[in-house]
Amino acid sequence: MTAKTSTFDLNRYTFKLLQSEPFFASLSRRIQKRASTAIPTAGVRLNKDTAQFEMLYNPQFFEDMADKERLGVLKHEFYHIIFEHVTGRLPPEGMSKMWNVATDLAINSHLMGELPEGGCFPTIKPFEEYPVGMSAEWYFSKLQNDDQFKPQEGDGEGGEGQPSDGQGDGSGNGGLPDTTDDHSGWGEASEEVRDMAKERLKQAVEKAAQDAASGQGWGSVSADMRKKIMDMIKPKVNWRTILRYFIQTTQRADRQSTVKRYNKKYRKQKYAGKKVKRTAKIAIAIDQSGSVSDAMLTAFFAELNGLAKLAEFTVVPFDTQVDDSKVYVWKKGQRVEVERVLTGGTDFDAPTRYSNDRSFDGLIILTDMEAPKPIPSKAQRMWMTTPECKERAYFQTNERVIAID
Repeated sequence: MTAKTSTFDLNRYTFKLLQSEPFFASLSRRIQKRASTAIPTAGVRLNKDTAQFEMLYNPQFFEDMADKERLGVLKHEFYHIIFEHVTGRLPPEGMSKMWNVATDLAINSHLMGELPEGGCFPTIKPFEEYPVGMSAEWYFSKLQNDDQFKPQEGDGEGGEGQPSDGQGDGSGNGGLPDTTDDHSGWGEASEEVRDMAKERLKQAVEKAAQDAASGQGWGSVSADMRKKIMDMIKPKVNWRTILRYFIQTTQRADRQSTVKRYNKKYRKQKYAGKKVKRTAKIAIAIDQSGSVSDAMLTAFFAELNGLAKLAEFTVVPFDTQVDDSKVYVWKKGQRVEVERVLTGGTDFDAPTRYSNDRSFDGLIILTDMEAPKPIPSKAQRMWMTTPECKERAYFQTNERVIAID
């Protein structure tokens, strides 16, 4: 018996589905939708030739759903595009499925009760201990440290015969469930194509947001999600520029001076004179409680390489205390390893006291901001964290807090 072929046309249905969703309706016009039986459900990807976003969908998948669920799937796919899951960085080798699950957890936090059964939802088994409303990066970090999802010995991503995009039975990923939609092809386009697509996306989201704000309304987009979208399209503060400015403004006149070279032009000058060498002594306090990722440290110290002539940097690992034996003066090009060598927990008083006692000119603390407000710092103090942690800082401060993205 021949299987029934669905005639469902998502393009015809989109207008009906998005009548009450002006933000998504505006965005939808920029996304080509194409039926395909090559995928079991739906998925978005970037056309590597045109730099245009495409949504592929299996007609049978949509035909079997109620309108509420069809709309939920549309919004789910659009959010993948909006938050650059399609055009962003690729996960580390062997971690594709975990990253796919993390992106779905982040999006589905805002679509609870709107999607078909199955899939990945925070607060719902096996993610019942995962809070809603966090970023994909946060969920990815959480999954990596969750014992129930750590790969078993002999496992490989996707298991034998499973594709590397993370669709499959979960073998090789510590029992991670499948994502409902298809994530294959993410990040495969060239950097030039991705950059072009990101610029087009920003323009499309800006237009959709302007239409929504001008009176057409945001539809079902939550206040929290609106803020995330507006934060994404507004001009971003360059943390590298701010880091350089911070270091330059903490420079001081060092007491150690050097003799100027004698200039024959001034023969009557009895002494060659002295020039003052301006340096800064800056403490780089690194939270060792597990909150500072390798990627964050790599980005930070890569930037510090270009600033090595401006200051002397002392690395100060800490958790609830500072271990003097772990403190060292950092040299340009030196690799910084994250060692979970201390006791766990976080107390910002520890690095602040260390800095105060040794008269540093500046104190930079790399952390997740999840600890009580510390004692005052004698030196100029700046905090560096992730965008997510900046939004959910444990305490309020008038000091500069910079997100490393």
